[in-house]
Amino acid sequence: MFIQTEATPNPATLKFLPGKVVMESGTAEFRDADSAAVSPLAARIFSIPGVTGVFFGYDFVTVTKDGPEWQHLKPAILGTIMEHFMSGAKVMGSAAAANDEDGEEEFFEAGDETIVATIKELLETRVRPAVAQDGGDITFRGFKNGKVYLNMKGACSGCPSSTATLKHGVQNLLRHFVPEVQEVEAV
Repeated sequence: MFIQTEATPNPATLKFLPGKVVMESGTAEFRDADSAAVSPLAARIFSIPGVTGVFFGYDFVTVTKDGPEWQHLKPAILGTIMEHFMSGAKVMGSAAAANDEDGEEEFFEAGDETIVATIKELLETRVRPAVAQDGGDITFRGFKNGKVYLNMKGACSGCPSSTATLKHGVQNLLRHFVPEVQEVEAV
């Protein structure tokens, strides 16, 4: 098994491509070892000292670190991912479901359904595929008073360039197609 790695715009996060489907649908993000308990793979990755975050996309795993340099962490992470996939174990435990929505309710005013549908369609078709290339995800959280609230995940969470992505990329795109959008903010 050969696992490729890719740098992300976030220097604290590295993208691992195992050449296999990681999450058939949705995404899953783990920010600590306790939340990772629902995933055998995430739990094993969190057992490596210095790992502070794990994110699963369709065909990739992004790992966020704090402390040790990548040349010290990368071999252990590669070995863990390889052992997991070679064993045939599941990525998520049987009781776990993808936490794509984080269990949080979306919010928007009654009457804004058409605007929200357009925003979601633009995010799904134009923004999320580009963000996934960088090892992250971006999801709709809400729309109120002209402001779109988005959730940044994976490599995008805590990335130094995520503000530029939001303000210059996503905000400009949404304002172009949806005149009601005035601003975009991460939550």
